[in-house]
Amino acid sequence: MTEVVVEQRGPATWIRLCAPQRRNAYDPPMAAAITEAVENSTGSHAVVITGSQGSFCAGGSLGQLSEPTTTEMRALYRASLKLFDAIRQCPRPVIAAVNGPAAGGGNELVVACDLAIAGRSATFGQTGPRVGSAPVTGATNVMSLQIGEKKAKELFLLCRRYTAEQALAMGLINEVVDDEDVEPAAERWCAEIAALSPRYLEIAKISSNIWWNAARDSFSTGVGMLMQAVGSADMIEGATAFLGKRKPAFPAPS
Repeated sequence: MTEVVVEQRGPATWIRLCAPQRRNAYDPPMAAAITEAVENSTGSHAVVITGSQGSFCAGGSLGQLSEPTTTEMRALYRASLKLFDAIRQCPRPVIAAVNGPAAGGGNELVVACDLAIAGRSATFGQTGPRVGSAPVTGATNVMSLQIGEKKAKELFLLCRRYTAEQALAMGLINEVVDDEDVEPAAERWCAEIAALSPRYLEIAKISSNIWWNAARDSFSTGVGMLMQAVGSADMIEGATAFLGKRKPAFPAPS
């Protein structure tokens, strides 16, 4: 089964995540396919990233966290970072059409996108400390610029889940529509973008990356710290508990 479906729809390239067996969580090959699709979309006026079968994206595949190897985890972290960088470096506006839960790296995917539209049943939130990880590629840094430091820390430290209306109120997304109107709304935004100058949209977008670029070193530092924790008791317990649908029992602080 193809896990990333790319189609040209009017003025926009649509990238659909199709791994419903894991709620569209990406492994390194899937992240690489999304990245390639984004990088190949420069002939379009806009790019839309959406999910399938009631899910947007559950972030990185947690199956790798329960039995981690350094090589596999390095590949996953680097693939995730490369994907988010590709979105930010893409000369075209990238829209997240959130048609279901955006969790963990899926929420960071929303942070990386330029614009975001969500269905009313969509949910948002970070999962890192709950599953034995930390969201260092957007949520612990750039998200603070988008929604404020205190609110961002609430998201990535407490791992709560938020409704689409709550995400709109905090500034994480741009618009909430009925579930069946997510794709039509994204198409409407793409048509609006297509009427504008691609050259000057690119200038405006790349210029707006100043804060992303300023935070970029913290991404690499964070990934390095995550690599030092590969195979830790916290990582294995968090992922194993999540996959087993039970409450984690993390080691006591030391």
